[in-house]
Amino acid sequence: VYLPPQAAEGSVPVVYYLSGLTCTDENFVTKAGAQQYAAALGVAVVAPDTSPRGEDVADDPDGSYDMGLGAGFYLNATEAPWSAHYQMYDYVVTELPQAVAQACPQVDISRAAITGHSMGGHGALAIGLKNPDRYASFSAFSPIVAPTQCPWGKKAFSHYLGADESDWANYDACVLLGQATEHRPILIDQGTADNFLEEQLKTHLIEEASSAANYPIEVRMQDGYDHSYYFIASFIESHLTFHAKHLGAI
Repeated sequence: VYLPPQAAEGSVPVVYYLSGLTCTDENFVTKAGAQQYAAALGVAVVAPDTSPRGEDVADDPDGSYDMGLGAGFYLNATEAPWSAHYQMYDYVVTELPQAVAQACPQVDISRAAITGHSMGGHGALAIGLKNPDRYASFSAFSPIVAPTQCPWGKKAFSHYLGADESDWANYDACVLLGQATEHRPILIDQGTADNFLEEQLKTHLIEEASSAANYPIEVRMQDGYDHSYYFIASFIESHLTFHAKHLGAI
């Protein structure tokens, strides 16, 4: 949890940041350079882990990076052995705000926004769309917008949620966009030189879903940028400013 200087004088709104595959809670806080902008804007930033951890927590038997530890996909797993611990949706939506409010009473959890990168971008969009009452705005860097239609999502969802693909749709931003009854501001940044763009991220699908659902979103294709934290560091200021405006901080 990063608390801006304004927290010494009163309550501050919060932006949750969800990291991507292979990451922990440390990647964003050490690489994104977000603190200086959060300090100027007067917003707290909360960066949770990407999956459960521990010796008794299930992991990919092949040791692959795209499932298991570091790859919780921000859903509630229903299939054994994953269901015992992989309840990241409930953790982010319910448990984490409660823990933050208890540990940091300066944080006004009723004024919240959510963002993330890659797998975390998927998480931010899906969680935001499923909980418009909890988050004033959502944004994402290089998100997996349609996990039901890409190799990363298909592998993880089939293990975590089982073979019934109708259950997968509950965590697919493109599907959820079409079901939304309340509209919140959405900002997406995607690099044109991202090596995962065509196979895994498929940004065009959420643009098509937005048009079909008449749900306005802003998608910015950033020329020459890749999937790295240099990309996030380049645009984190505009994302935090975007959220601060919708949170009433500025």
